[in-house]
Amino acid sequence: MIESSQAKSDFGVVLSLCDLTGNMVKPWAAAGYRCICVDLQHPDEPTIDGLITRMKADVRTWLPPLERYAAVFAFTPCTDLAVSGARWFASKGLGRLSEALAIADACKRICEWSKAPWMLENPVSMLSTYWRKPDYSFDPYEYGGYGHPEDSYTKKTCLWVGGGFVMPEPHPVPPTQGSKMHLLPPSEDRANLRSETPKGFAQAVFEANTGTVKASNCGPPDTTGNHTERMPIGIAVNMAKTTLKSEYPNL
Repeated sequence: MIESSQAKSDFGVVLSLCDLTGNMVKPWAAAGYRCICVDLQHPDEPTIDGLITRMKADVRTWLPPLERYAAVFAFTPCTDLAVSGARWFASKGLGRLSEALAIADACKRICEWSKAPWMLENPVSMLSTYWRKPDYSFDPYEYGGYGHPEDSYTKKTCLWVGGGFVMPEPHPVPPTQGSKMHLLPPSEDRANLRSETPKGFAQAVFEANTGTVKASNCGPPDTTGNHTERMPIGIAVNMAKTTLKSEYPNL
């Protein structure tokens, strides 16, 4: 069992696979959930930052700890799957495609094993051909109203979900930056920058899947960047679908 430097949370563990930045789990950690981020780019030794533990591991061989999971997210690498790079598929060969699909399959198996609400993310990609069509798609600007107006750009992102995952309601901001990710110049960090999880979407998923409500449900969505006051109301109803019992915190 992985412990953090803070008191152990009773809410359950949030697991995020192929996640370098940890953007997806930060709202959960702020609410008291223990979080684990797994990625091959993390340091060799696990690092702990509050309630977030970062581990270096290959999801194809890594065994998740036996925990009660509140949610599982997966961001399988898209370099060899995204159709935007289809013109290079032939030169990359079958090996690269096979490896990418194996990583996606490992993420899918862990997601389903967890018995928790889960989400697997990829751009428009070959997963639609080799697995199934996505359940949802979105652009970052559609969730910029969750306190992150900087997410005012387009980048079609597909989601495969299960376990009772709740897709959040959009609170859009104007897409004033357009398709900025496609305009990034070549660099060593370009792939990581392109795959970074939009913070507004991460906040929206947290709210939708924990039953968290806004301080005020009246009026239009806040697009000023002040969308921070929240009232946690405990573990969402969909978590009750798991086979393990949980203790619900009081308001």
